[in-house]
Amino acid sequence: MGLKATVPAQSVRYLLSAVENQGCDVMPLLDEVGISKQDIDTKEGLSAYQYGLLYQRIMQRMNDESFGILSGGRMPKGSFRMMCLCILHSKNLAQALRRCSDFYEICRGPTIKPIVVQKGRFAKVTFAPIESIELEKDISLDQAFESRERVRSTLSMWHHFISWLIGRRLVLKAAYFTASRPDDVEYYQTLFQSDIKFSQHGNALVFPASYLDMPLVQNEESLRSFLKTAPYQLLVMVDNDNSLKSRVISILGKDFSQEMLSAEEVAQLLNMSVSTMRRRLTDENTSFQQIKDECRKEAAITYINAPQLSFNEIAALMGFEEPSAFYRSFKKWTGMTPGEYRKHADFKALK
Repeated sequence: MGLKATVPAQSVRYLLSAVENQGCDVMPLLDEVGISKQDIDTKEGLSAYQYGLLYQRIMQRMNDESFGILSGGRMPKGSFRMMCLCILHSKNLAQALRRCSDFYEICRGPTIKPIVVQKGRFAKVTFAPIESIELEKDISLDQAFESRERVRSTLSMWHHFISWLIGRRLVLKAAYFTASRPDDVEYYQTLFQSDIKFSQHGNALVFPASYLDMPLVQNEESLRSFLKTAPYQLLVMVDNDNSLKSRVISILGKDFSQEMLSAEEVAQLLNMSVSTMRRRLTDENTSFQQIKDECRKEAAITYINAPQLSFNEIAALMGFEEPSAFYRSFKKWTGMTPGEYRKHADFKALK
C-alpha cells in the first residue's frame, strides 16, 4: 500500500458534478491543478493534496467557502478565516463551537448551522436550520441536503477541524447518518474510526463530553499557515485497504505542529495493547516509528510543493521550533535540502 493519503474517485466526481450543476466548466479548474479528466475516469482516487488544491480553486470560482458541504447557502471568500479569528481565543472547545454556531447565524448566507449538544457523558456536533433549533430533539434536515457525499464530507471536515483546534485527534464514539446503509461502509469506518450508524434522526459526530473542556492550542500565526493549505488538513483520508497501517495513519492525521501521539496512545485508540499493535504492524512489514517517519516525510514534501508556504512556515507546520532542525530532518528524509527539493520539483514541472 502506498502511504499517500487519497480521496476516492467518487468523491472527486461528486464535487465536479456539483460544479457543473451550477453551470460552470470544470476543465479550466482541472487544468489549473494539473489533473486530467482521464485521471478522474481511470484512477481509483486523487491525492488529498491534489484534491485540496482542486477544492480551493472551486471555492474561489464559486465564491463559496462552504461549497460541497452542509450550509444551505453561500459563505463568501474570507468567511472561514473570520470564523476562525472569532473562536481562536475561546476558553475551551465548547465555547469555540458555540461561537461557530453564532457566526453561521449572522453570516447572511447559510440557512443551516452547526450546533453542539451535550447529554450526560457525551456530546454531539450536529446541524440545524438557523433560527429553528430545539435542543432537546434530534434535528433532521430537509432531504435536499441529504446527499451522501455532502454529508460525509461535512462530518469529516468538522471532525478534522475540531481535532486541529485542540491539537489532538477527536476520538469519536460514533458518527450518525440519516441515510440508509451504503455499500462502502468500510470507507466510513476508515474516515471516522468509530461506530457508524445509519438511518438515524440526524447527522452528527458523537464524542465524550470531556473534550468540550479542552483548551484550543492554535493561534493567529498557526492559522495563517493552516489557511494557506486549507482544506488539505481537513482531508485526512487514507487508502481504504483495511490494514492496520491505514488505521494508524488516519489516527496520526496531518497536523504535525503539535506533538505526535505516542504508540501507547494510538494503541489505546485502536482498542489493543501496544505489543499487539507492534506485532500486527510487523506482520505488515512496517513499524509504528516507520509509519511516523513516513507520515512526516510525506507531509513535508506536500508542503514543499506548495509554493505559497515559506520554509519557516513549513517548519512550524511540521512542529519544529527551529527551521534549522527541519532542514536537517528534511535532508535526512530526501537527500536534498528544502530549497534543492523545491527547485527540482519546479524543474520537473516545467519539463
